[in-house]
Amino acid sequence: MCVARYARTASPTRNDSGAPIPHVLKPPGPPHPAHALTAPAKPASARVDFAQLRVACSACSLRELCLPAGLAAGDLRSLDALVNRRRPLKRGAYLYRNDARLQSLYAARSGFLKTSVAHADGREQIAGFHMPGDLMGLDAIGGGRHVCDAVALEDCEVCEMPLEALEALSRKIPSLQQHFHRILSREIVRDHGMMLLLGSMRAEERLAAFLLNLSQRFAARGYSSTEFMLRMTREEIGSYLGLKLETVSRTLSRMQSNGLIAVRNRQLRILDVEKLQTVANRGAAAG
Repeated sequence: MCVARYARTASPTRNDSGAPIPHVLKPPGPPHPAHALTAPAKPASARVDFAQLRVACSACSLRELCLPAGLAAGDLRSLDALVNRRRPLKRGAYLYRNDARLQSLYAARSGFLKTSVAHADGREQIAGFHMPGDLMGLDAIGGGRHVCDAVALEDCEVCEMPLEALEALSRKIPSLQQHFHRILSREIVRDHGMMLLLGSMRAEERLAAFLLNLSQRFAARGYSSTEFMLRMTREEIGSYLGLKLETVSRTLSRMQSNGLIAVRNRQLRILDVEKLQTVANRGAAAG
């Protein structure tokens, strides 16, 4: 599910007869996880054979966070053959729309996405934020149609897995089916956590729990757990947490004044993890 970057090797420019020698493309080692969110853009003039550039699930730096986690080498090769399409998305583009028929599941490879539901009055309710390693499209498994929109918050890339082929393969590979069940269970636990967040916590407690959750997810992907960029706007955070934009901004400012965080535009640094955890636990205990 990854795309490796190829570098030109240093070589003579001409042979003994004076004729130019073409450059040779040489693959480097596996990419470091930190490249997943900010891979450098390739020159527009470069001619690339994407069939050669494709890297298998078994070599993906995010595979332990995605569907293939824990699969044997032979099973991974079978999954490699199934995941045969990468899908780039520009910022603001839809991965899928509400009420669209379910055809594939998607694994976020790079970038951030959001899922949301539109109310009858036009308001948007954010249902979740998704980062590399997250599996998307699970909302449509029950009824066969998506119940929300999935939109790229920045330029993204996802790996597409046709559902019918995935189901057929999971019947042949019990470990794949078991892992898929674990993913579904994890989504249920997240939904329960969200219900607790909205039902019993005050604004500061909700925001503290949200930031700690982001911190843990970044850490699981090999990034800093205390300093990261918020890819979503404050208004989108408010929609997700059931808070007004002004409340989110005011609460972030109060947290900064109290020495819990330092925030500048979308760049956020957690200064005191223990105190932030205390704030979040206060709300959980109240529930």
